[in-house]
Amino acid sequence: MTGLAADRRTFLKGLGLLGAATLVPGCATSATSSSSSGGGSAATGEVSLQSNLSAEQAKAAMEKLVAAYNKTGGKVKLNTVASEIFRTQLPTYLTSSNPPDVYTWYAGSVADSYAKKDLLLDVSSVWDSMGNYSKAMQTLSTSSAGQKIFVPTSYYWWGMFYRKSNFAKWGVTPPKTWAEFLDVCKKIQAKGIPPIGIGLGDTPWVASAWFDYLNIRINGAPFHRQLLAGQGNFTDPKVKAVFTKWKEALPYFDPKGKSFPFQEATSALLGGKTGMFLIGTFFADSAPKDALDDIDFFQFPIIDPAVPVAEEAPTDGYFASKKVKDADGVKKFLTWLATAEAQEIYVQSSSGTVIPANPDGKAADTPLVKKGKAMIEGAAEITQFFNRDSSDALQPTADAALTKFLDKPDQIDKILKDWQAAAEKVFKA
Repeated sequence: MTGLAADRRTFLKGLGLLGAATLVPGCATSATSSSSSGGGSAATGEVSLQSNLSAEQAKAAMEKLVAAYNKTGGKVKLNTVASEIFRTQLPTYLTSSNPPDVYTWYAGSVADSYAKKDLLLDVSSVWDSMGNYSKAMQTLSTSSAGQKIFVPTSYYWWGMFYRKSNFAKWGVTPPKTWAEFLDVCKKIQAKGIPPIGIGLGDTPWVASAWFDYLNIRINGAPFHRQLLAGQGNFTDPKVKAVFTKWKEALPYFDPKGKSFPFQEATSALLGGKTGMFLIGTFFADSAPKDALDDIDFFQFPIIDPAVPVAEEAPTDGYFASKKVKDADGVKKFLTWLATAEAQEIYVQSSSGTVIPANPDGKAADTPLVKKGKAMIEGAAEITQFFNRDSSDALQPTADAALTKFLDKPDQIDKILKDWQAAAEKVFKA
């Protein structure tokens, strides 16, 4: 699972392109349920759905999605939890005596890490109706024990986002190489604007995108996957090279970005207070819809032309607790979520920047989405994101290491030594 070796053709064949209920981190907790942890379906006969899609547009889209299913005769109760609370509480949800039934979360290694602990429902029968899904999607949704444990519904891409009007005002154009990128940073900084936004606040995982991209640009996707699978060492000189290159860009980061989450970093970008932001398209669910036409992105700069180009294209969807009381009801709901109809409801009700996993589902016909699809189609390889290519348990080790690096970039050797020690504890657990 972690060593997903799908190149662009393998991954996209039969996909139509990648996935629909994007798992957008957010900050507002819904009051759709009186329980912060949710609960199983034993008492009411309802299927409980625990969602981390708490950004305003994403939350509203989930409510419409559930309402549409319930109109078909289903009984699903949605409980929306602030994304960072959800992230930390997910292991508790799954190991509780009466857990929620279904969860929004991620495909790949992160799902498999819960399956290895025997916490997820086998949904192989749901896949009987998903014959049009790609082989790569099947691989991402299959546990290391060979069971289908995930239903993918959407994917999205990461990129360096900016406002077109601001780039025009500042007289800069999207760079293609690292040298061009640093030159753009200098020009924006000369205007008195921090060139690079980042929102670490209570969303420190955002920094992992920089590690991921620098590593896959310098060392390649296979090395990156092996490292995150515990088959490498964070003290490797190749990893140090990632941080050495990163130091070249540090003078251009917004110093205020360490204190607020990515939602506020999004506001800073839209308000012209920063120039660029490396982020996934989910950030659009925290942006006013009237600003979307002015938003564009460019591919993370090429550093070594000899390294095959990889892109981050995380796949989102749902898994279920093994302790569900009504397995048939849960599987019926998951089967519906896998349909093109359901995925299009989400796309049309949200910011529209995610792409249905069902090859028959229609993505939004916007220049931004078309450009994102083209970038992913042109990639030699696809990665998921740090925790998705490793595990939720390894993500905090990255958060600690990367935030410390941003504070103390001259302590690279010690930071990497500490990171390796922390990672070893996770891999041995």
